[in-house]
Amino acid sequence: MRPLIATTTTSYEDPNYRTPQIMLGSPYIAALEAMGGTPLLVTPAHDEESIGRLIDLADGLVLTGGEDVDPAYYGQEPHTNLASVNRARDRMEMLAVERAIERGMPVLAICRGLQLLNVALGGTLFQDLPSQRAEGIIHEQSAPITERWHSARIAEESQLAQIFGATDLFINSFHHQGINRLAEPLRPVAWAEDGLIEGVEGRDHPWMIGVQWHPERGEAETRGDRRHPDNRLFYAYLEAARKFGEETALAYK
Repeated sequence: MRPLIATTTTSYEDPNYRTPQIMLGSPYIAALEAMGGTPLLVTPAHDEESIGRLIDLADGLVLTGGEDVDPAYYGQEPHTNLASVNRARDRMEMLAVERAIERGMPVLAICRGLQLLNVALGGTLFQDLPSQRAEGIIHEQSAPITERWHSARIAEESQLAQIFGATDLFINSFHHQGINRLAEPLRPVAWAEDGLIEGVEGRDHPWMIGVQWHPERGEAETRGDRRHPDNRLFYAYLEAARKFGEETALAYK
């Protein structure tokens, strides 16, 4: 049976309809369905009870990309270069993470999702990498999406290295924020050339991986192997979600 994957969305004010609309990039749905999953959309419009119910129905959680995380969640004032925030989305995803951890369900966090996960677990962010970490490389590339921008090193003993079968990646980079202080429940497993954290895993969670690039868009390549390692990441994630769903179903019998 295809596992149900709670997939977070955002909301925006549509000038034509003059009411909030829900939005999610279609590559997330395509990537999950291609590897045998069924996305279950969780939105900022849902109330707390509905969010909990949706996470309880699901076999896994995907935290997607998007806006900056409100720095109030990690005790900071807004930086002058802070981009748009969506407090309703922050609230929804914080609740989703809390419930997913309670259930022990697989969590895959992507781009903003990685940053949100770090903040939800007690970490902090660079609100604007170019001004707060000027010695680093450019992480918000001007090159087309088809062009790989920088390399990333994967820890040899990590789950990511096992999934990819490699420790060197070439990835795209479309973010101006990044992890500053890493949350204690996470461990770093991937780094950009300048040392910025590009991937994490949960220390005590059964299956929790966060990456800074966009695997749903196939943005990573391994050295000497142009097959998409991101497909392997989604496959491994959905296998974990399928197993979690089966074990959960057995527990209720």
